[in-house]
Amino acid sequence: MTTTASPTTPSAPATSPSARQPAIALITGGSRGLGRSAALHVARSGDDVILTYRSQASEAQAVVAEIEALGRRAVALPLDVAATATFADFAARVRGVLASHWQRERFDFLVNNAGSGAHAGFMETTEEQFDQMVAIHLKGTFFLTQQLLPLMNDGGRILNVSSGLTRFALPGYAAYAAMKGGVEVLTRYLAKELGARGIAVNTLAPGAIETDFGGGAVRDNAQINGFIAGQTALGRVGLPDDIGGAVAALLQPGTGWVNAQRIEASGGMFV
Repeated sequence: MTTTASPTTPSAPATSPSARQPAIALITGGSRGLGRSAALHVARSGDDVILTYRSQASEAQAVVAEIEALGRRAVALPLDVAATATFADFAARVRGVLASHWQRERFDFLVNNAGSGAHAGFMETTEEQFDQMVAIHLKGTFFLTQQLLPLMNDGGRILNVSSGLTRFALPGYAAYAAMKGGVEVLTRYLAKELGARGIAVNTLAPGAIETDFGGGAVRDNAQINGFIAGQTALGRVGLPDDIGGAVAALLQPGTGWVNAQRIEASGGMFV
């Protein structure tokens, strides 16, 4: 009886940080809060970072120094994600630092993290507040990604940061959550259109985190903090490192088949 040999499956490539060339992640809003934690976790995973900041250059340079102390390379660039007219110039600066610091033409990962909050009841939300949320969270994410895609490697990743507020509703966040909902829909469209390039696109949706976001209410107001902890399955409010670790994990080589998904990192909030 004649038998047919099964095709040999090639060995999986080495995926430890020391066995591969470091990837380069571009993280917007990487000078503070969740972005800072993400940048440091990515560096600890063995990859390099381009981080952006809006106005606090000293904070950004401090993060760069921390990353360099970990043995990785980093550059901080100014960027206002609401100022779409500056995106072409920003992309040119990214191209420049890729050449000067890495002798490369492209980066690998884009984390659209930068943002700000607006807390106002639906009836009290002004058109100016609404337009600001559109510019920062939806329009900015859309057109910055568009400008940077020519500089991304095929097979890379895009991670758009959303919010748990797109799943559960709390009064005062209608405008902010509506924009994040738009980002989640955009994520699926990007995944569909960029599949031919092997670029996986996902949403990471944090729950309430102890940062200075929104004036630091979750971190500094004991009543708010206690309420959220009581509504979270793991019994506490999230910390920046909970999200930074999730970002780094979703950029690792073994998670490339995760695509077009919304991943919530909330500790089980309101389940």
